[in-house]
Amino acid sequence: MVRPELDQSYSNNGRRGVPKCCSYKRTTVIICSINIVVALYVFQNLYTSLYSYSYQHSRTAVTYTPDQIKKMEESMRIRKQSEPRKLIEIVKNIKQKLDRREDMVELPQPLKQKLSNEIIELLRGLNSGANTTLQHEAVERWRRQKLKEAKRVTRGKASNSSILPAEAGMLAKALEFNWAELSNDIGLWIPVNVINNVHDDKPEGEDDFDDILAGRRLPPECNAELHTDYGGHAVKWGLTHHKESAYECCQACLNQAKNARPDEMKCNIWVYCPAEEGCHSPDIYQHKLEECWLKYAEEPKVTFKDTYSENYRRNHPNAPMVVPWVSGVISS
Repeated sequence: MVRPELDQSYSNNGRRGVPKCCSYKRTTVIICSINIVVALYVFQNLYTSLYSYSYQHSRTAVTYTPDQIKKMEESMRIRKQSEPRKLIEIVKNIKQKLDRREDMVELPQPLKQKLSNEIIELLRGLNSGANTTLQHEAVERWRRQKLKEAKRVTRGKASNSSILPAEAGMLAKALEFNWAELSNDIGLWIPVNVINNVHDDKPEGEDDFDDILAGRRLPPECNAELHTDYGGHAVKWGLTHHKESAYECCQACLNQAKNARPDEMKCNIWVYCPAEEGCHSPDIYQHKLEECWLKYAEEPKVTFKDTYSENYRRNHPNAPMVVPWVSGVISS
């Protein structure tokens, strides 16, 4: 018998064929179309929500009148003016000082004493007529040389140096970044010259203290001497007798001597403190800026001159290296 004809749904090799209505191509197109429709729907909802929010926000925004704006600006100006600017500036300066203090290197006391002795010998080696400018320059040259030497020691390139390798790093940092604090610790204080470009009409050979001392030019009879302290009997107690300049202090001495009664001591020595941080004296008092001492002595004698000795500063730890007082003996 002849077998019936195979069903059309089978191929020649016996496997069922895929109907043309459910092909992979059509399925992919349908799925992509659905995804596009869903994406468009989501974008439409997002755009609608953003537009409605922006519209509602613009409707609820507060508008101010020019008078209200003016009052707000005035309020802001008053609040800004009422800020404690001076206090803020003081706090900022204190914070900067504390930050610098944290970075400051504390040198051992023997090393500080050694540096102090070197500077004393350096200043003593200068000419007796060297002014404060020359003193500053000499100390600055010493600082640079010492800093260079300390850095060479830290790099191991200075075997014959007097600086110990263990102290070289600290010393280099102190000399380079904390020189002001180190100078204060070792008692170094040299007045700063204030140089004014003015016509110089003073007689030749006359000492000029205008670059150092504030106030009017001292008259010749004052015989002013920098870094000098004279002893004598107190005619005017300097703790309660302050003057704004050395000129006024000397003038006070001249006036007292001129107007003194026959039974009173007449001032012939004046001693003035021009240092902002105060002046040292071997007594129990704290001597401050602008103290003016009027004294009398039959034979005036210098108590301190130029620098305090090493032995004296050893017995008086608060004494600076340089004598801060300025004084003079009145010409008779």
